[in-house]
Amino acid sequence: MHDSNSPIHPGEILNEEFLQPLSISMNQLSRDLNISDQRVSQIVRGRRAITTDTAMRLAAYFKTSPEFWLNLQMRYDLEQAKVSNLAGRISQEVRPRQQHCA
Repeated sequence: MHDSNSPIHPGEILNEEFLQPLSISMNQLSRDLNISDQRVSQIVRGRRAITTDTAMRLAAYFKTSPEFWLNLQMRYDLEQAKVSNLAGRISQEVRPRQQHCA
């Protein structure tokens, strides 16, 4: 289940908004997508990212768009970066480009 302070992994959305309501097992999904059981299990458990390949397979299966799945992953990745203070570290390490007058 989801901790309210942590970002929501796309696998949680896959499980709670698609698999459970439609009574689709992870085994069935892996067979229908023609990917390994392990891949589906790792995504659902939040231990693996949704790749372009997976997004396209999920889109074809659920009649959604690949962008839907990739946007969920991108939003999760950005939220994880905020939680880990990646932006703070980057702001200390990167010198912004200076505008030069012509």
